[in-house]
Amino acid sequence: MNRALQIGQKISWFEMSEKKAIKIIKKVERTRKQKPAPKGTTTAQTAREMVKTVTNWVNELQQKRRTETANAIKLMLRDDPRGNEA
Repeated sequence: MNRALQIGQKISWFEMSEKKAIKIIKKVERTRKQKPAPKGTTTAQTAREMVKTVTNWVNELQQKRRTETANAIKLMLRDDPRGNEA
């Protein structure tokens, strides 16, 4: 303080209105917080997956029906009739 007065600098004094709380973050806590949290699936992604699953089910059912229909038509339209049908 005397040195500042000798150089000719002005010293101003003020009071702190209130004490602020200082949070001390340890190194371990800092590194733990900086890791990104694993992202879960969003509702849009979940909805897309459900739509994809149902679409696959519908496609499989349609393919099964097409195959069964084709087999039924082949059985009905045979070229060589059986002996008791002639």
